[in-house]
Amino acid sequence: MFMALIAMLALSRAEIIAWMKAPVLNMSQGLVRVYADCPEDMRRTYQMPMARMACDLASTLYKGTGVQERRFNRPGIIIHVGSVRTNLQEVAVRVETNGTDVSTHIYARSPAYVNVSNLRLEVAKAFMRSVLGKESSAEEISSVLRAADPRTRIEDERVKLEQWLQGRGGHRDEDAFQLMRKVLEPGKASRRDILVFASRLYLYPETYDRPFAGAVDCVSFRDAVKLAKIDPRVRFSAYLKARELPVFGGGRGQALLLAAQAYSEFLKELVKGEKTEEDLLSMLDQADGLLRLAEQDTVDAAK
Repeated sequence: MFMALIAMLALSRAEIIAWMKAPVLNMSQGLVRVYADCPEDMRRTYQMPMARMACDLASTLYKGTGVQERRFNRPGIIIHVGSVRTNLQEVAVRVETNGTDVSTHIYARSPAYVNVSNLRLEVAKAFMRSVLGKESSAEEISSVLRAADPRTRIEDERVKLEQWLQGRGGHRDEDAFQLMRKVLEPGKASRRDILVFASRLYLYPETYDRPFAGAVDCVSFRDAVKLAKIDPRVRFSAYLKARELPVFGGGRGQALLLAAQAYSEFLKELVKGEKTEEDLLSMLDQADGLLRLAEQDTVDAAK
């Protein structure tokens, strides 16, 4: 705090006013709030990426826990972006309780050097306190995140089924039969499968503190067609995404697989940079059409 006051004394009056007018971001229906008590350049670089990270993580945890999203009058996850420019990696935490409301203040005093893994873990713990009203270990949070990812969820379900077949694990026959339906009867996509897949149709920078073109934290496939000409890292992100999409689309029916392959082909052409914008957008339109067909072909996830 003392160092921050010294830093402020070195600023002009206009700079101090700009500092004190740091905007507050309220996102994820009031669950996430991000303060940035730091100079404008640090706000621009770190505040929105940290807010997006917290919101994306909260969305994933909602899926993993099966809890319905709701609006918050008081934020449960409060991130403070600090102004320290040295290599301070620590993440400080302060928990406040007001009746049934629990708010967790998370302090990233040196946002450029903060330990991102610890920051994500503390955001996840704050989510569990505020949304589920419980303290959670890193192992429990990891399990919830795995349950929200189609790739790791199916792996875990296969392990459980294998344990039952070998007479281990303590699963009831009824539970095992439900696992069989999910694991051994591929070819059926639920509406939730479609929504989870659609949520992955975005490109992100390799690190949250280096937005595309210096300003874009997340870009849709359509907007990436133009942005790829400005920032080559968009093409690198597209290269990685093109490899993983068929994995996310596999095992959930032919319609979703065809859509995943179409998006993957579009991204591969975006990486090559040989096709015109019109041709790329045409490929994207075809992929979007296939995804709509896949959505029409969904089955009830409960069946």
